[in-house]
Amino acid sequence: MRMQINSDVGSVGLTSRPRLAPHVRLRFDPAGKRHVLLTPEAVTVLNDTGAAILELCDGERTMAEILTELRARYDLVADDEVRLFLIGLQAKRRVEISRG
Repeated sequence: MRMQINSDVGSVGLTSRPRLAPHVRLRFDPAGKRHVLLTPEAVTVLNDTGAAILELCDGERTMAEILTELRARYDLVADDEVRLFLIGLQAKRRVEISRG
């Protein structure tokens, strides 16, 4: 069964092209041995899966291509969880999603 995504928040279709917002940087913190998302007002600590998703969000790859790449790396990829992760970051203005 597919999860419904609230259209008021935004949506990520298979042809959408997500990318980090211009003021956001994805970095690896060697001291903490973790990936972080840097914005002018906050530092967000990411788990390895979140970092893997965001590394693929270059504005060139489509959501379908990102999901295919993630499936090549991981045994189980829940499409809706990836979409909801990106929608959440879009709502916080950390990610921009162009409609394909």
